Amino acid sequence: MATPISALTPDFAVAPQLGPDDMVAVAAAGYKSVIINRPDFEGGPDQPTAADVAMAARQAGLQVKFQPVVSGGMTAADVERFAELLKTLPTPVLAYCRTGTRCTVLYRAATGNT
Repeated sequence: MATPISALTPDFAVAPQLGPDDMVAVAAAGYKSVIINRPDFEGGPDQPTAADVAMAARQAGLQVKFQPVVSGGMTAADVERFAELLKTLPTPVLAYCRTGTRCTVLYRAATGNT
């Protein structure tokens, strides 16, 4: 996996766009869950779909949730849902979007960690 992962805590990390081929490496790195925050086709038709990534994640033994959040359009409901996922998904959790920034902002808003 060539994509850089940034650990924010021992139980949570963020990454830029991941694809189906990355999921075995994500599982091998010790992650138990993946949150996909990037809406499908935000980056155009060549972007891997959440369904394809989710299928590969499940095959690698990961739990996965698709929570698309529009860049620059995060809502209180988005933060609430993210907080719920953090409470219920097995850790450590890896979340990804286009660059990892959106996931970082969601995490900080959901946990109060600035």
